[in-house]
Amino acid sequence: MAPPDHYAIVKALDFGGNGATVAVKDCIDIAGEVTACGSAALKESAPAASHADVVENLISAQCHVIGKANMHELAYGMSGVNDTFGTPINPRWPDRIPGGSSSGSAVAVAAGLCDFALGTDTGGSVRQPAICCGVFGIKPTHGRISRKGCHPAQSSLDCVGVFARTAKTLIEGMEAIDPSFQRQPMIAAPRVARVKCALDQDVGDPLIYAVMEGLGDASYIELPLMEAAFEAGMTLIGHEAAQAYAPLMAQPDKLGSDIRKRLQAAQQIPSKAVQQAEKIRLDFTAQVDEALTHFDVLMTPALPVVPPTLAEARNPATLLPLTRFLRPFNLSGHPAIVLPISVGREGLPAGVQIIGRKDEDAALCEVAEWLSSTLTAFAKEDTA
Repeated sequence: MAPPDHYAIVKALDFGGNGATVAVKDCIDIAGEVTACGSAALKESAPAASHADVVENLISAQCHVIGKANMHELAYGMSGVNDTFGTPINPRWPDRIPGGSSSGSAVAVAAGLCDFALGTDTGGSVRQPAICCGVFGIKPTHGRISRKGCHPAQSSLDCVGVFARTAKTLIEGMEAIDPSFQRQPMIAAPRVARVKCALDQDVGDPLIYAVMEGLGDASYIELPLMEAAFEAGMTLIGHEAAQAYAPLMAQPDKLGSDIRKRLQAAQQIPSKAVQQAEKIRLDFTAQVDEALTHFDVLMTPALPVVPPTLAEARNPATLLPLTRFLRPFNLSGHPAIVLPISVGREGLPAGVQIIGRKDEDAALCEVAEWLSSTLTAFAKEDTA
């Protein structure tokens, strides 16, 4: 359990019904509260005039909102380090990063401060901190969940997602934020294809033996554009962030140094690179769609390496690989869920990602619950 000064919650709140307790990432509007997006540049902004749609949905579902969750500044980073509001402490691995950008949401769930939490995922920002903190996380189909009242307002990749300690609660979170979500009980074991991915041996071997081998005769396929899709996602995220936060660059001294440097670099992305990234988006999406005509679910490792320590994360090069298998599915828009396990003698954080067909989020959630209750590797994680 994290100590009282865990920095997961930037402001405690107390409203809603008597149902599940929920923390809401601080880039999602809550009426009467400042949406600071983890940044000193927005800390003194006017309070939001109304709730974001997802917050309205939480209230309609009788959820109880307990606070605004901390985050990486402007949702534009992978470490979760925040010098303005404090860096949330990873409850199980306090020397390691909590992950970004939805760091506070992941920590709040892992620490047991709430039943589930909302984050946003533009390039892995729910799924990566979920694995870093040892919890489940979902990025729904792009466009399925309303982003009205979320920041930045415009994004072709961002999704509101859910963190939970169990696959069952993850489903309950999806039901709360998505009135169209209807459970789809499995009638047969899913057809799973493992996607070939290059990763660190210390992570890969345990995943193969503990998870992938447990699936028996699951097929092994390639998505040749995975790496290109990762790079294209980086390009489009940078391009859209530069547009969204251009006004803040007029006061660069109010931005963290890492964000300022990233935005300055993003402003230099040429239009030709953006056009090429859009072409890769189309081609990679078609590639994933085609693979899912033969299989119900695609599976990848969640992270290619064990999450770095806070000290190691001072070197940006240690962070860059962390979303290598996550970001491509923001580009394609497919729903994806990460399931946590612990690897090695030290029990360090790792996990797998499952990807489903667009708008079949409920079916994908059922696969996640089936895996977490069937395979030994997940059984011990799905008891909180």
